[in-house]
Amino acid sequence: MAFPQNILSEYSVQVMDFAIAWKLLYRERGVRVIRILIVDDEKPICDLIDMNLSAAGYQCESVQDGLEAIARIEKGGLDLILLDIMLPGADGYDILDYIRPMGIPVIFITAKHEVKDRVKGLKLGADDYLVKPFDVVELVARVEAVLRRYNKTEQHLTAGDVVVDVEARRVTKGGKPVILTNKEFGLLLLFMKNKNVALFREKLYETVWEGEYFGDSRTLDLHVQRLRRKLGWEHNLVAVYKVGYRLEVPQ
Repeated sequence: MAFPQNILSEYSVQVMDFAIAWKLLYRERGVRVIRILIVDDEKPICDLIDMNLSAAGYQCESVQDGLEAIARIEKGGLDLILLDIMLPGADGYDILDYIRPMGIPVIFITAKHEVKDRVKGLKLGADDYLVKPFDVVELVARVEAVLRRYNKTEQHLTAGDVVVDVEARRVTKGGKPVILTNKEFGLLLLFMKNKNVALFREKLYETVWEGEYFGDSRTLDLHVQRLRRKLGWEHNLVAVYKVGYRLEVPQ
């Protein structure tokens, strides 16, 4: 079943100007890259997920066939699999059953939305279950949550001379400590994990303030202004018209 084109258009505004600089930076610093396999018979969906997760610092591969997925999995070296259920060759349930002894975490990403489908997927051993259409920010958050459970997440995020120690909640710029409030730190994490991605105002508000967005954006704007000032990001943390904000890093 084809993924609705209007849904792809809705997502595409969030995946603007993706960076590849993180790959070079990780190689220079010797940081282990998390490898994710995307298995979905719709190539546009694979590309969309790939772009978003690559921008968040992950290395992605994708296949559109169940048997191809099994062949790739057998080669090893994967940290997480994002798995559709309805696939040619072998369906997602068969693939999950095959790889379960390998201990690789799996997130189902599927259009099968009924409760019985979710229950079946989770009972078979999936670590999470995400229904299409999904929000790309939620996807990144779920990926991070699963990887944390398996102790596979990176504990340091970097953008230029700004370094975030996630576990210690410590931020430095040019080696000097930067003091942030809890809300500023929450915003910073979202921007650092979604470099060069335009994030919607309501998603920023709902994620950091953990509440509904009612259209009053001054609180968000003030926090972004303080982040710019404290981190010297006047030209990096940019407003995106009718969307929200984007952290721009060099490509």
